[in-house]
Amino acid sequence: MTAAQRPGVTVFLTGLSGAGKSTIADALVAQLEAEGRPVTVLDGDVVRTHLSSELDFSKEHRDLNIRRIGWVSGEVVKHGGTVVVAAIAPYEAARADARRLVEEHGRFVLVHLSTPLEVCEDRDVKGLYAKARAGEIPGFTGVSDPYEPPARAELVIDTSVTPLTESVARIRAEMDRG
Repeated sequence: MTAAQRPGVTVFLTGLSGAGKSTIADALVAQLEAEGRPVTVLDGDVVRTHLSSELDFSKEHRDLNIRRIGWVSGEVVKHGGTVVVAAIAPYEAARADARRLVEEHGRFVLVHLSTPLEVCEDRDVKGLYAKARAGEIPGFTGVSDPYEPPARAELVIDTSVTPLTESVARIRAEMDRG
């Protein structure tokens, strides 16, 4: 199947800070690009810098940010493109909105990186969890703000027990299944 014939797909990686979203996104994108498949990457931090810089971290603004990501993903998918999203996306309703916006045009593969909070904290090279626990970062997901696990994820992967290559292989298999 050529790129023109392939239906568009968004792989939406969600999980706590430190769960492995960016690591998996980088490996997945590298693999897809090595096969000649162009990919649009929507990393939560980058989107916040370039598309949502006026937003804060209130629930309302977090939801708006995820809806924006969903809309952009849907536009790319509409034209047969592949999108890889790496965003905490802590709220179920916002993820459902993103899914709806993408599924109007193509496939949406939600991947919940269910890595335990303790592991995410151990991986935290920026020290964000320590700052959140010290009260320096209010409303930090997993500490003082909730993370609602997805009710309808196509894949659930705990990166503390699933190697990177296996995680990417499982995502590729799900992508190819559609």
